[in-house]
Amino acid sequence: MTEAALGFLGVFLLAFLRVPLAVAMSIAGIVGLGLMRGWPAAYASTSQVIFETGFHYVLSVIPLFVLMGNFVARAGMARELFNAANAFVGHRRGGLAMASIIASGGFGSICGSSIATAATMSRVAYPQMMAHGYKATLATGAIASGGTLGILIPPSTILVIYGIITETDIGKLFVAGILPGIVAITCLCLAVVFVTWRDPQAGPPAERFTWPQRLKAIRGIWGVALLFALVIGGIYGGVFTATEGAGVGAAGAFMFALLRGTLTPRVVLDILLESTRTTAMLFTILIGAMIFTSFMNFTTMPADLKAFVLDFSPNPIMVVVMMMGIYLLLGMVMEELAIVLLTIPVFFPVIVGLGYDPIWFGILIVTVVEIGMISPPVGLNLFVLNSLLPDVKLSTLYRGIWPFVMADVVRLGILIAVPAISLWLPGLMGR
Repeated sequence: MTEAALGFLGVFLLAFLRVPLAVAMSIAGIVGLGLMRGWPAAYASTSQVIFETGFHYVLSVIPLFVLMGNFVARAGMARELFNAANAFVGHRRGGLAMASIIASGGFGSICGSSIATAATMSRVAYPQMMAHGYKATLATGAIASGGTLGILIPPSTILVIYGIITETDIGKLFVAGILPGIVAITCLCLAVVFVTWRDPQAGPPAERFTWPQRLKAIRGIWGVALLFALVIGGIYGGVFTATEGAGVGAAGAFMFALLRGTLTPRVVLDILLESTRTTAMLFTILIGAMIFTSFMNFTTMPADLKAFVLDFSPNPIMVVVMMMGIYLLLGMVMEELAIVLLTIPVFFPVIVGLGYDPIWFGILIVTVVEIGMISPPVGLNLFVLNSLLPDVKLSTLYRGIWPFVMADVVRLGILIAVPAISLWLPGLMGR
């Protein structure tokens, strides 16, 4: 237990000194292995981890889904999603805020990135809400919270990384995120209802659409629906694996962007460069995490932690609640990927030892990470909006996000209390 605690302390100290997380985890892992098993064994283990991680076939899903998201963002599908949602709910109080949340869910189903979803919707939905007299607190809160749906509704890079670290079926993880994603959209929309109930001026109703206009708006999102059905439907039906689905999705997104005339040689080059940078960052962090995990496996921390939590709380569900509380606290001061990579090696063996389904736990992890992405003071989506909307103060973002944080906490409680929401669809898939 002491060795593991010193390892975590080393990572946090290096991160505090602004050493990149991947480097910090690698240094802590190599030094820990060297001191425990000897330096030759540490170097051999590290080189093997780097080789196996870099050539892991399943990891090819990451660059393909990143590429798919970048093509989708350039194809302009987000605006059609917002227009379709607006056609049905825009005439209600806070309707445009609800439309931005619903559209974020749709965009997340073909993107897989929280930051990209929030950034895209800030350009599409925020001007519309401001033009209709919305308060900035509600507008930015809805966009920031809706952006988090990008890492829950499949495809999701966080679920991919979780699946690789824990050796859980990525296809089933993707399918498991669908119903919790619908619950998330519902809870966030109810948060909008609560805000406008308390302050009707925060979100005045927009114009009502006629049914012919609504049907026309729905026809505009056929590309999104087809792409989602093709990728997730194919995985769910067993037509192809998650990795193959990523390839199909990337090719489909490229064709949509090409047919819409949004691609030029320069744009394609920019998309490829951006996808390469994002993939390289994720791979580097993942390799660092695997080196650190290799060190953790030689310590007694997982077994000691399991014994501690069982002694502290003999009720297994309370152990899960305690873990979620730790994640909520970490989410207020750490970046989401760092939280997942640092804690999974410690918490996952405990969860499996208690007999819980790893798919259910993966959905809980993503849900609580979503809360961290909008929790002050280090909510990443808040800083993304702060940089994209320079006229909005950070204090305004902080004030506007709290109703949505509370809605997400309620959603987390629902998913803990009713595991079937996460496990029903995966349970219907073939083995």
